Amino acid sequence: LSSSCLVLSLLSLHWASLQLGQAFPSTSDYLQRGWQRLLEEGEGCAECRPEECPAPRGCLAGTVRDACDCCWECANLEGQICDLDNTNHFYGKCGEHLECRLDAGDLHHGEVPEPQCACLSHLALCGSDGKTYSQICRFLEVARAHPDANLTVAHEGPCESEPRITSPPYDTWNITGQDVIFGCEVFAYPMASIEWKKDGMDMLLPGDDPHISVQFRGGPQKYEVTGWLQIQGVRVTDEGTYRCFARNSIGEVVAVASLTVFTPDQLNLTGFSLPKAHMTPEDYGDSEEDYY
Repeated sequence: LSSSCLVLSLLSLHWASLQLGQAFPSTSDYLQRGWQRLLEEGEGCAECRPEECPAPRGCLAGTVRDACDCCWECANLEGQICDLDNTNHFYGKCGEHLECRLDAGDLHHGEVPEPQCACLSHLALCGSDGKTYSQICRFLEVARAHPDANLTVAHEGPCESEPRITSPPYDTWNITGQDVIFGCEVFAYPMASIEWKKDGMDMLLPGDDPHISVQFRGGPQKYEVTGWLQIQGVRVTDEGTYRCFARNSIGEVVAVASLTVFTPDQLNLTGFSLPKAHMTPEDYGDSEEDYY
């Protein structure tokens, strides 16, 4: 009787997980496999008959053997929860070039750490499609998602490419006397240089104007550089169109943004309300865009 109740309880939990999976489709197969493993563990491993094993499909992280070391099943992707050791088989094993790790950083924030699959390599590589991938695990996900493309690794390291502006400067406006910042975030290999110009002026900014300055730094992502043009105490004469030029040995790309300047009197007459401007480099935030 007790074993029957256990099976019924497990089946109820399995049904509940399927309902959760329907609410969150991205987790459906993931949780379903976990409950299936738990049910099979209660039954013990039967005689292995490979011919009866279902063929796994859509395995972006490759395949691994199941808990009974018999059938192949989809491995877990980077970032998915995994079984840290071989004492249980609920969440599953990590795929090729991945390992199950605990993030010690969670402990410092008072969080209960969960083991997750992490890529063993952080080296960028160039695909035969001419795109740069941040590491081998991301490359393999794309290659398995598009098997007809016959994607291969062209070489280690990023693909040489002309600059690509991942975060352009924004059109903005402000009141005279306030500060304005334009930001320009660029991905390129070889690394790009960034220059600023204002339409109607021949010289590069900042020139000899003490209220205009430029700053640069590497990042936020690998092989990216970010530049800022800052105008302190903006004047009516600063109004106009500004261009961010990004160059390397392969090519050049340009992004354009305009600045509109109001005097306090103009603002009072129109009753126009200014939205919050991008005032500091931190306001632009880090880009989460990947390399492909």
